[in-house]
Amino acid sequence: MSYTIALAGNPNCGKTTLFNELTGSKQHVGNWPGVTVDKKEGTYKKNKEINVLDLPGTYSLSPYSAEEIVARDYIVKEKPDAVINIVDGASIERNLYLTVQVLETGIPTVIAMNMMDEVERRGDSINCNKLSEILGVPVVPIIARSGKGLDELMKEAQKVATGKKAPGQLQIFGNDIEDAIEEVKGYLTEGTEEDRRWTAIKLLEGDEIILESLHPDTSKLIQEIVQKMDSKCDGDTEAAIADKRYQYIGQIVKKAVKKSHTGHMETRSDKLDKILTNRVLALPIFAVVMYILFAATFSESFLFIPDLPSPGVWLAGIVETAWGALTDLVEGGLTSLGASDWALGLVLSCMDGVGAVAGFLPLVLVLFLLLSFLEDSGYMARVAFVMDRIFRHFGLSGRSFIPLLMGFGCSVPALMASRTLENDKDRKITMMITPFMSCGAKLPIYMMFAVTLFADSNQTLIVFGIYMIGLLVAVLSAFLLGKLIKGDEVSNFIMELPSYRVPTLKSVLIHAWEKVKGFAIKAGTIIFGSTVLIWLLSNFNFSGMCDMEESFLASIGNVIKIIFIPLGFGDWRASVGVVTGWIAKENIVATFGQLFGGVSDEVVEAVSAGEEALPAITAVFSPAAAWAYMAFNLLCMPCFAAVGAIKREMGSWKWTLRAIGYQMATAYVVALVIYWLFGLFY
Repeated sequence: MSYTIALAGNPNCGKTTLFNELTGSKQHVGNWPGVTVDKKEGTYKKNKEINVLDLPGTYSLSPYSAEEIVARDYIVKEKPDAVINIVDGASIERNLYLTVQVLETGIPTVIAMNMMDEVERRGDSINCNKLSEILGVPVVPIIARSGKGLDELMKEAQKVATGKKAPGQLQIFGNDIEDAIEEVKGYLTEGTEEDRRWTAIKLLEGDEIILESLHPDTSKLIQEIVQKMDSKCDGDTEAAIADKRYQYIGQIVKKAVKKSHTGHMETRSDKLDKILTNRVLALPIFAVVMYILFAATFSESFLFIPDLPSPGVWLAGIVETAWGALTDLVEGGLTSLGASDWALGLVLSCMDGVGAVAGFLPLVLVLFLLLSFLEDSGYMARVAFVMDRIFRHFGLSGRSFIPLLMGFGCSVPALMASRTLENDKDRKITMMITPFMSCGAKLPIYMMFAVTLFADSNQTLIVFGIYMIGLLVAVLSAFLLGKLIKGDEVSNFIMELPSYRVPTLKSVLIHAWEKVKGFAIKAGTIIFGSTVLIWLLSNFNFSGMCDMEESFLASIGNVIKIIFIPLGFGDWRASVGVVTGWIAKENIVATFGQLFGGVSDEVVEAVSAGEEALPAITAVFSPAAAWAYMAFNLLCMPCFAAVGAIKREMGSWKWTLRAIGYQMATAYVVALVIYWLFGLFY
């Protein structure tokens, strides 16, 4: 018999770590129907009959954000066979508020008391048996990051799911509130006893979503009950209910938790935060951390040791060599089979195009591994907190930095994440500037130029500089757009800073693979399809097969190139690259691999032959033009998938076209300025 078990918990409680430990690689990520919030599902690796669903992190089941609505609606409407409520044992008082609300739904529940190692390190203790006795549901101590206690947790979850026994009713509220709950329940006819009780509590809390779902006459009668309760609760029944829950939680903690210190004890995280979130030191430290990250990915002299390539460059060299051997093998095989010239040209051209992108896959993997490590360690949450001080001066809150940070991976989920911003103005501005972040698909473009035109320069500094240009332009754009777009004042930014933790290797690998997988899939599908189309357009015209300079593609490029002459790259091949980049940014490298002839042969293994390695590309691009080209593709209209995400989130083509127009204009102006400035030095 199959079961569905939902994981619910506060942000940073270890829910994602637990999900990864339970499902391993047997998971897939999508979106909830009609809501652009990540939906993760997977199969329990020790029992294929158990489906595990990771609900969005939420502090309560009140309808204040998209995440809370998704989590609540799934638990209440879809009714999973069981809920595993993950509680951070080190912050038990705050976490138990969601626990109490989950138990109020009447869904069979198991509590996973996580981070017990941290509890013990502090000298505290949690009596899980006592807690289970009070709450009436199993409470299992676990350490998700090490896998300790997970087998017992899943055994209890399966028992609860099989028995389908609803939690007992908790004695939380006083007589006045209980009487009001019973009175409201009298007007509700649908659902079980537990469903009607939960709905009644929500209605007393003023839940507008549920109130609007009722018949107008019923709604009016219930509102009268709520008004009577408001008069008994100093005008705020919702606050009175919340206060009763916190009082109940306080009693639970007093009975089941023993703390070694009654007052606040300075933790290791507190000590680190004095440095990493310091007003003066925070930004320089962040800049140094990011530079080290890029050095570990791109540097030819890692740790300042000559001839010691970074892990990313070393792995990329291996892939490049293997791809070259595969290309030679395919060429030899086709030649021996007597393949025609056009068939041989098509296959080898496609392999050049896909190979140009595949050669950068190790670099993308290493970059995302390091970013995932920083995210899981808790450091990136501090960066968002620090950026709030800066963003607020430019008309945005630090909350906008979270989508921007996600933009370093892929613009599509980053744009979707803007849904969580509170006011419309913040959302619009954030969506317009998020594509300025350098996604993983743009990285091959920078590396292509770094190792061909800047072989004797600090390539790490070049790539780091491009990333910083994107961030700088995003901040300045936020200031400008904040003046142009009318809307509410900047919203408050409240977030929890999780404790610093050393991420597990498994967790980091899973996070990195999730991000790299899309890059790899595009290389095998979209990029391959594009290379076939580019080969056809670059080898044919109306008369049939022809030289590249007389092809359809050359004709198209010669019309477009006029626009880019002021930017220093008025060559038809460079212009075509910009256009194919709108399909997928990696396409630019694939296009150059075909049109300039063999970019992939030399690009990854830091060319030693200088300008002779790629005479075609060095003849077209001066160093200043290369900088302008990189900047233009960093800031111009993103790929079509990202444009689609902007349209879905903006809700109208008018604002989508405004966003694209602003991005194209910004890209052109910045590239023009860069070409002019760098032309003074190169």
